[in-house]
Amino acid sequence: MKRIIGSSMLGYLRVWLTAAVSSVVLSAGAQAHEVTPSIADLTVIEGQATLDIRANLEAFIAGIDLTSLEDTNDSSEAGEYDRLRALPPAELVDQMRRVWPSFAEDLRIMTDQGPANKELIDVTVEETPDLDLPRPSTLHITANLPANATNVQIDWPATYGALVVRQQGVENPYTGYLTDGTPSEPIEIAGGQAQTGLQAFLSYIPVGFDHILPKGLDHILFVLGLFFLSTRMGPLLWQISAFTLAHTVTLALGALGLVSVPGSIVEPLIAASITFVAVENILSKGFSPWRPVVVFVFGLLHGLGFASVLGEFGLPQDQFIPALIGFNVGVEVGQLTVIAIAFLAVGLWFGSKPWYRAYIAIPASAVIGLIGAYWFLERTILA
Repeated sequence: MKRIIGSSMLGYLRVWLTAAVSSVVLSAGAQAHEVTPSIADLTVIEGQATLDIRANLEAFIAGIDLTSLEDTNDSSEAGEYDRLRALPPAELVDQMRRVWPSFAEDLRIMTDQGPANKELIDVTVEETPDLDLPRPSTLHITANLPANATNVQIDWPATYGALVVRQQGVENPYTGYLTDGTPSEPIEIAGGQAQTGLQAFLSYIPVGFDHILPKGLDHILFVLGLFFLSTRMGPLLWQISAFTLAHTVTLALGALGLVSVPGSIVEPLIAASITFVAVENILSKGFSPWRPVVVFVFGLLHGLGFASVLGEFGLPQDQFIPALIGFNVGVEVGQLTVIAIAFLAVGLWFGSKPWYRAYIAIPASAVIGLIGAYWFLERTILA
C-alpha cells in the first residue's frame, strides 16, 4: 500500500514539475537583482588610458558591498537599489556623477612611473530600462599616464564585486579576472601578455570553484539532495556521473554560443530541480532506475546556469578550450568538496545508523525542498 501511495505521489510530483516548467516559460521573469561581474575594456593610445567599465551602477551608488554577494535583495541597501533602478537614465547619470569622487578614490590606476590621474568622461545608461532585467550601464574613464610608463595596473576594491579586465588594441592582449580586492598584474602597454593554455586552464579553476563555493548555494543544495538519497557509494557515483556529464555538455554548448536559454527560465527551473530531488528522497526508499535520468536532465539545466556565468565575462578567445576546461574542473572540485564536507559531517558518523534516514536524511531533504520551492516562487510569481 505504501509503495502504491509513493508511486502515486511521485506521479503527481512529475505533473507539478511539468506545470512548473510551462509556467516558467510563459512568465519568464528575469533576475534583475543577480550580481554579475563588471567588465573593463582597457585601451592605451599615446599615453592616455581609456577604461570603459560596464557595470551595475545602481549597486555602486547604493553602497552595496558586493563581496561574495549573489543577489542584491540580500543586502540591507536593497530598497535604495530598487529606487535607483526605477530612475530615468539622466537621473541615474547624475547620481553616478555625485558619487564619482569616492568611486575614483577606490578605483586606482597605477603605472611603473606612479599613479595616473582619472577623469570621468561620460556615463552611458540604457534609455528605456526594463525593471525585470538588469540595466546595462557603462562608465567611460580616461587617465593620463606618466611619461615613459610601460605598464598599467588596475586596483579594484573587493566591495565592488568581481571585475574582468580585457586589454584592447594590441596583439596578445592581457585578460584578467579580479576578485577579493587583488589588483591586476602590471599590464604591458605594448601587449604580449596573452595567457598560455596552461595559464588559462589554471586561472579558470578558481573561477569555477568560486561559483560553487561560496556563491553557488542553489548548486550546493542540489548536490546535497543527491547526497541524502542513500549512504551507499554506488548510487552517489551514478548520480554525480550523470550530473557531471549533463552539465559539461550544456556548459560547452552555452559557452560556444550554440545554445542560449534566458536566465529567467533556467534559474527557476534549477530551483524546481532542487525541490524535485529533495521530495523524491523523502518518497522513495532507495536508488531507482530513473534517478540518473532525472539527474541528467536537471544537470543540463545547471550546465546552462554555469554557462550564463561565463557568458557575463566571456573566455579568452585564443585559449578558449583550456579556460573552459579549467572552469569545469573548478566546478567539479567545488561539488566534490561539498560532498566530502557532507560525508565528514554526517555520513561518516551516522550513515550506518538505522535511524539515519528517518532523523537525518528525510528532515534535511525536507529543508532543502522547502528552500527550492521558495526560490522557485521568488523567481517566478514573486519576481
